[in-house]
Amino acid sequence: MIELIRKLSNAHGVSGFEDEIRDIIKAELEGYADEIKMDSMGNLIATRNGSEFELMLAAHMDEIGFVVKKIDDKGFIRIAPIGGWFSQIALAQRVVLYGKQKVYGVIGCKPPHLMKEEERKKAIEISDMFIDVGAKSKEDVISLGIDVGTPVAVDREVAVLANRRITGKAFDNRVGVAVAIEAFRKSKSDATLYFVATVQEEVGLKGAKTSAFALDPDVAIAIDSCVAADFPGSESAQMDITLGKGAVITVIDASGRGLIVSQPVFRWLKETAEKYRIPYQLEVAEGGTTDATAINLTKSGIPAGVVSVPARYIHSPVEVVDMGDVESAVELVARASENAKDYFRVRK
Repeated sequence: MIELIRKLSNAHGVSGFEDEIRDIIKAELEGYADEIKMDSMGNLIATRNGSEFELMLAAHMDEIGFVVKKIDDKGFIRIAPIGGWFSQIALAQRVVLYGKQKVYGVIGCKPPHLMKEEERKKAIEISDMFIDVGAKSKEDVISLGIDVGTPVAVDREVAVLANRRITGKAFDNRVGVAVAIEAFRKSKSDATLYFVATVQEEVGLKGAKTSAFALDPDVAIAIDSCVAADFPGSESAQMDITLGKGAVITVIDASGRGLIVSQPVFRWLKETAEKYRIPYQLEVAEGGTTDATAINLTKSGIPAGVVSVPARYIHSPVEVVDMGDVESAVELVARASENAKDYFRVRK
């Protein structure tokens, strides 16, 4: 699983520009699905045919990043964020720009040596940053295949930490994708099983909306990452989500503005975890939401839940997860896919 996560995390796929990561996921699913296709939004849909009961596993494959906004005459590149960035994390990152070829650069800004005293006390905004690719002019940048609209991703590779923990970029949600791939492979469900690697989750749950509308499954699980609250400074969140204590089952997210998990879905996931002695944690979150919200509100309503892997430092290039939690999530999703029809009926 570490090698699968490494392959997925090290690849790039900013929201709306998921081509590279989609190709990798497709290769990982070959031989495990009866059909693999891409829809008009760019979602990758793998289908394993079974009974009339249909279950959807959804994991978003996009990551937060940037897009080229302007190239100045000296060859410095201004950027706009795609997805939810904390500006201080973006500064001084090495990035890769996807023009006609891959071009590496660094995000810079005016150094403190040149700042006035009041400037040093303020956080630097992304609008005040720029990318340096080593170019000498605007024409130099354009000759590298870079233009307005070129996507930009952070360039960071997975590293192994102590105690079976790993760090890397885009664990939100490449770890969730890895969990979904492995659960899809392991599941012995006789239902028709869909795995959808969704696009543009970070900018509005867009791929989940369209794919759920097309598939209209009887029930769905979104597999994602969630915020761990076990490190210094996270105490104010008043949550017990901890690395190493198992997969996370969502109860409510976004203070109810996102998903309030229906009781049948909650019982299904919780009872499955308890039956198979899978370590799990429960989440009531006030922050973001997941693809499950879009799926849940599709057509006349699709029962949907969320299984997550807790991560520290989410939406940064140094997210940290525990491999024990990853394995718990795989087991929970695989086993839940096998007994879903005991809890839900065919809706169509």
